[in-house]
Amino acid sequence: MENSLSVSSSLTIGETLCAVFFPLIGIAEALIYTLAGCFDCRNQDQKKNKNKFSTFEDILALANDSPFNVNEIEALHELYKKLSCSIIDDGLIHKEELTLALLKTTVGKNLFLDRVFDLFDEKKNGVIEFEEFVHALSVFHPDTPLEKKIDFAFRLYDLRQTGYIEREEVSILACPGHKGSTNGGRHFVRMWPELGK
Repeated sequence: MENSLSVSSSLTIGETLCAVFFPLIGIAEALIYTLAGCFDCRNQDQKKNKNKFSTFEDILALANDSPFNVNEIEALHELYKKLSCSIIDDGLIHKEELTLALLKTTVGKNLFLDRVFDLFDEKKNGVIEFEEFVHALSVFHPDTPLEKKIDFAFRLYDLRQTGYIEREEVSILACPGHKGSTNGGRHFVRMWPELGK
C-alpha cells in the first residue's frame, strides 16, 4: 500500500502546491490590476486634462487663439508639464506648485502670488489648466496689445474686484511695512518689467 502511494504521485508537496496555487495567484493578480483602475482617486476632468493638449491639432488650435506660435505652445506645454508634477502629479498646476516655481519655496503666504494665481485660474476651480496657463502668459507676449497688459495689472491690484483700485489696495501690495503687505508690487515689476513702463 505504501508503495502504491509513492508511485501515484511523482510531484513533491512543494511542486503540488505550486501547481495548484500559481493559476490562482495569476487570477488574483489580474483581478487586482483590473480593479485598481476603478479606485483611481482623480476625478474624470483631471484624467482628461492630463493629456488634453497632447495632439498636434490641440496645440495648433491653442496657437491660433493666442499670440504664441506652435513652437512656443509646445515649449509652454513642456514647462507646464514640469510645473504640474512638481508636487502633485495630476497634470494641473496647484497654488503650491506655482509658489514653488516663482518663489522657490512653498512656505508662507504671499498676497502677490495669491493674486497672480487667482488671475491665472480663470475657471476659479483651484487649479491652473494648460489652456488657462497659455492664456494668462499671453499677456506677457511682446505682440499682446498694451491694453491687455494694463487690464492684467489693473485686475492684479483690484483686490476687492470692485472695478476701482483703492489707495489701500495699492498700499497692501506695493508698500513695504504696510499691514498685510508682501512687497509684491516691487516683485511684480522685477518679474515683468514691460508692465512697469
